[in-house]
Amino acid sequence: MRTVIFDLDGTLADTSQDLINAANMCFQGLGLGDLLNVKTDQKVAMMGGGRAMLQLGFERANLTGIPERIEDSYQAFLRRYGENIDVHTRLYPGADSAIKALGNAGYAVGVCTNKPEVFAQDLLVRLGVRSLFGSLVGADTLPVRKPDPLPMHEAVRRAGGDVKKSILVGDSPTDRDTARAAGVKSLLVTFGPDGGNVAQLRPDALLDDYGDLGDVVARLIG
Repeated sequence: MRTVIFDLDGTLADTSQDLINAANMCFQGLGLGDLLNVKTDQKVAMMGGGRAMLQLGFERANLTGIPERIEDSYQAFLRRYGENIDVHTRLYPGADSAIKALGNAGYAVGVCTNKPEVFAQDLLVRLGVRSLFGSLVGADTLPVRKPDPLPMHEAVRRAGGDVKKSILVGDSPTDRDTARAAGVKSLLVTFGPDGGNVAQLRPDALLDDYGDLGDVVARLIG
């Protein structure tokens, strides 16, 4: 079965504000104030994740012992993010209808993300689209995460698809590298945190609008 697997943060949804807010809550608790800004730090939020945001904030505060500070704050970050996971997060325009159209056209669809599985599951439910996906593989579902190819292969398997007829839709070098390692084609969105710069990664195709998803996927995997 032809299969389309999606990354989550920066591909299906703009999660940057809620991620940055959670990191800033940690900084506030340490008396450091808001050290991150969604206008300038969207990329590190959705591509780097919690530890990367904490590192950036502590570096801006010119603190010492940053690795230890990151580990001391990480669980608090996860807790705060989990409590406020969908305050500002929204699907990118047209994502839900495009995914429904893929299903109606006979494609299997799934999610492969480096977000912890419990958060990915909760967020997709809250956004009202969990039922559209036949699989969900998160950062901790398996012993390895992207760009290792195993999560992609497992997401395809759980969706009932065929790796040889699959594609990974993402927004980052990690997604491009995962696709290459998995032996599948990559489709990178240009409306994610890195914008049109993803063209420099030389994916198999670019997606400027979810309204074009069906045509691009059909061209790549039939």
